[in-house]
Amino acid sequence: MTKEEIIHLGTLSRLALSASEVDAFKTDIDAILSYVSTVTAIAGSVDAQSLGARYNVLRPDEVTNEPSAYTEVLLAAAPIRTGQFVAVKKIIEQSQ
Repeated sequence: MTKEEIIHLGTLSRLALSASEVDAFKTDIDAILSYVSTVTAIAGSVDAQSLGARYNVLRPDEVTNEPSAYTEVLLAAAPIRTGQFVAVKKIIEQSQ
């Protein structure tokens, strides 16, 4: 990865990276990507059928408590409440 790509990733992650941090991340990310490519090469050589049966263990969804039994307790613990909801600060805007 180039330094510009790392700085761009830092911006997307809302991190202010110093020049030394960019250099350190470049070394770390190159090592991680090399490791991932090695794991991918090994995983690609394994026959998926030889791994055995694959299945999900699921349980039926069951209501185990009375609906709304804890609503009032949870809302009482919230710092700001609007009716039956917890009010939160809007965080979707990105500051430049």
